[in-house]
Amino acid sequence: MSAMDVPADGVGKPAVAAQVRAPALNYISWIALAMMTTSSVASLRAAPSMAVYGLACVFLYLLPALVFLLPTSLVSAELASGWKGGVYNWVSQGLSPKMGFLAVWCQFAMTIFYYPSLLAYVASTLAYVFNPKLASSGLWTALVIMVCFWTGVWVSSQGTKSVAGLASAGLIIGTLVPGAILLVLGAIFLGQGNTSAAPMDAAHLLPAWTGIASLVLIVNNFLSYSGMEMNAVHVSSLKNPAKEFPRAMFLAMGLVLAIFILPALVISWVVPSQEISLTSGVMQAFDAVFSQFNLNWMTPILGIMLVVASLGGMLTWLAGPSKGLLLVSRENGYLPPFLQKLNKHGIQQNILVAQGAVTTVIALLYAFIPDVSSAYWILSVITTQVYLIVYLLMFVSAVKLRRTKPDHPRGFRAPALVLLCVVGFVASIAALLIGFVPSSQFGGGSTITYVAIVGGGLLIVGLLIPFLFYTMRKPSWKTADPATTQAIE
Repeated sequence: MSAMDVPADGVGKPAVAAQVRAPALNYISWIALAMMTTSSVASLRAAPSMAVYGLACVFLYLLPALVFLLPTSLVSAELASGWKGGVYNWVSQGLSPKMGFLAVWCQFAMTIFYYPSLLAYVASTLAYVFNPKLASSGLWTALVIMVCFWTGVWVSSQGTKSVAGLASAGLIIGTLVPGAILLVLGAIFLGQGNTSAAPMDAAHLLPAWTGIASLVLIVNNFLSYSGMEMNAVHVSSLKNPAKEFPRAMFLAMGLVLAIFILPALVISWVVPSQEISLTSGVMQAFDAVFSQFNLNWMTPILGIMLVVASLGGMLTWLAGPSKGLLLVSRENGYLPPFLQKLNKHGIQQNILVAQGAVTTVIALLYAFIPDVSSAYWILSVITTQVYLIVYLLMFVSAVKLRRTKPDHPRGFRAPALVLLCVVGFVASIAALLIGFVPSSQFGGGSTITYVAIVGGGLLIVGLLIPFLFYTMRKPSWKTADPATTQAIE
């Protein structure tokens, strides 16, 4: 009997549970989970854009870390140490299964436009390595997106352990090693007696205040840390989840901060801000640093390493939200049985394939529609707004669970949980509101039009679609009872 053959009355549970429990025996270490989490959050892509602020980039990263990264990490550590299943189960236990489905849907929906954006960056980086002219080719971008994404689907279908290993390798090869090289070169640059291109005195600790633009910059950095909670769905893949997940989160927090701050600082030491191109990206910034040491031959090698990091990050996002959607769908019948089927490794392969079909369509738009980038940017803003719903629900659920289930076993209790949740909730609301402020990328269009598009998209993607799934669900779509669902967590 397959995992899809579980009858509604529960007959056959032991056989199915035995089958689906097998993948959970492939334990991963807490260090591997920390690497997966870091890989899904941090990258070197933002280093050039933050380097223009010099020493102030430390403030621009630390403030959002205090009001968003810290609450998100500590709260999700407590929730994961007490309840398996990720954000769906946390919100279901704290609020209701309906709200739990909304949370996991919003987490999953955000990835629909995240993958093409990430892989478009991979395409441009590879173009810089092989032939810079390819960067402007929509066909090249489309091919890279499709090849990389479908390869990622295949790798993810092999099981969580495979994803953890590759994501960890990607983080080390493509983020930690290049970051360390950059830091060493920066130290040598200053050690040779060169003056930092950006002032490093106390007077430049804070960025110049420019009104709403400064506020948008700070709040947008909140979203640099989004995804810290996402890999909590893999908590049962740890041998001792209650102790090991909080360790993984603390290690990930430290790595994320180091990856964001240190490379940006080094670039600001070596490259004058007026020479840093915000549109050219990280490859040109690294090339400018390498040119100071006549090491330009390293730039193509670095490009390959950055691609490896991006692909590792993609794998973690493929494995997390789709698994959360699978768990809630099996238990409550929110998706048709076809989308709930598991492969022999216990992986939600059909959900990944369906997502791949959407990604392929978006990739083809790059190839055939020249102006797709501006419309795509709007869609990216909408999905970011949708993701913030996850955090709002998570913080409310954490407070509710601490009050209604204070004696429920938790391997970790976040200090000052209510305060953390209030701070995180307010930060999320601020980010949600700032999302309605038109960016320069909107091309100077009508503010009312922008707000209408973003607001309408938020309602459709974040509320209407999950509402339709919820109302159309059928009892026959339930393919697992709670006990069986726990077995595949």
